[in-house]
Amino acid sequence: MVWRRVLAPADCTLRELHGVFQVAMGWEGLHLFQFCLRAARYGSWELSASSPDGTLESLRLRTGARFTYEYDLNNPWCHEVRLEERLEPVAGQAYPTCIAGHEACPPEDCGGPAGYHVRRDAWRSLDALEDIHTMADIVEQVVLDRRPEVLDDADTRGALEQALARAQARESWTGVPFRPANGQRPPASRRASGDHASAGLNRSTQWPMSRSAASRAASFPCRCWTVATRAWAAGAVI
Repeated sequence: MVWRRVLAPADCTLRELHGVFQVAMGWEGLHLFQFCLRAARYGSWELSASSPDGTLESLRLRTGARFTYEYDLNNPWCHEVRLEERLEPVAGQAYPTCIAGHEACPPEDCGGPAGYHVRRDAWRSLDALEDIHTMADIVEQVVLDRRPEVLDDADTRGALEQALARAQARESWTGVPFRPANGQRPPASRRASGDHASAGLNRSTQWPMSRSAASRAASFPCRCWTVATRAWAAGAVI
């Protein structure tokens, strides 16, 4: 099951929460999104949804409340979002912060739930085993048998290059591993974005938010929320 737990200030907007989820999940914010709550939709204007600039506090949610976050509606990923707890902010702590999680998230543009399962299963396919056998056989000849001239053969060299390329492609399908450790930084494209400027790093993984939100969070104007999100696919937890 893929899930993340984040601490977010109560005056964090749904648009900012979308950005937090994107970085926590290892995605790039390339697609449309929407939150579905009480028969209302908040998100990308292209979806004719209401503005996502309302704050979490304004939604008047009770502890334990659940709502839905949807991303990439062409190949939709549906997330269950739950307000787990309301906490007093800690002095010196920057928000939002990702404090826990499990499993790598499916990579961006992997074809939705169906495409992700197909690509993930490719690691255990006969084609993958054959590529491993090809690479091992050639390496054995070159290194163990000390026959570097094997690589002079165009067909052998081509077979090795193709097997390596396919193996690297399969590796990219595994998604971004979750590592809540010191020094972890969000993806370079996200760091460079003006919409989500990094508010710094702390003991847990620190995720970016807008400059205005970072300024508000630093003054601790309200309580922070513990929010958990988990990815669903076709009615089943990934």
